[in-house]
Amino acid sequence: MVVASGSNRIDEKLIAQRLNDKLGKADADFVRESTGFVIGGVPPLGHKNPVLTLIDEDLFQYETIWAAAGHPKSVFQLTPDELEKMTKGQVVPVI
Repeated sequence: MVVASGSNRIDEKLIAQRLNDKLGKADADFVRESTGFVIGGVPPLGHKNPVLTLIDEDLFQYETIWAAAGHPKSVFQLTPDELEKMTKGQVVPVI
């Protein structure tokens, strides 16, 4: 999973190269089965199965960020440092 700044469009080739793997588009069934959540509401933690998390380095320019909270109409506030700590994610360039 890539947690990215809303102003960035993820460079899929860059991420695939970083992971040394081919990326595919996750459909709604895959997302729900893997995380336990629906597309549009997938939070950065609390998933049904372990998920590798990549964190957009651009998020660290903000004091406060907002992430999905398990439902398409709910979010929660946190800091980039909290996101990194809670997810044990890797901070990487995504664009």
